[in-house]
Amino acid sequence: MFGLSAAVRVYLAKEPADMRKSFDGLAALVAGALALDPLSGHLFVFLNKRRDRIKILYWDRDGLAVWAKRLERGTYRLPDAAAGRVEMTTAELAALLAGIDLDTARRRHRYTRPATPVQNSEKFAPTNEHTSA
Repeated sequence: MFGLSAAVRVYLAKEPADMRKSFDGLAALVAGALALDPLSGHLFVFLNKRRDRIKILYWDRDGLAVWAKRLERGTYRLPDAAAGRVEMTTAELAALLAGIDLDTARRRHRYTRPATPVQNSEKFAPTNEHTSA
């Protein structure tokens, strides 16, 4: 599809979108319904009511780009969420596009860095021991 860095966020709209919309219409949905900036460089994923078509809107350095796919058979399965949008990882987006049901898929436990800052900041403070006089 396209190369994605780990810094790119993926937002999936929970409400069905009109697949006749293109650049400006999808950008308006991002700004209005999702309350996000369409020029942020993140991916914004939209599905139609039947869930057999998908469009991804993203900012590509110098303009908006739209990626679209129509399934000949089957549907996309949305992950469960209460909010109007779902934030996904790029791996979850790839699984969604590959037809994997994200609700029944099981993620193995991995290390995640704690979100709390380091309490002992003196340990990392610069010292004057190695300065030359």
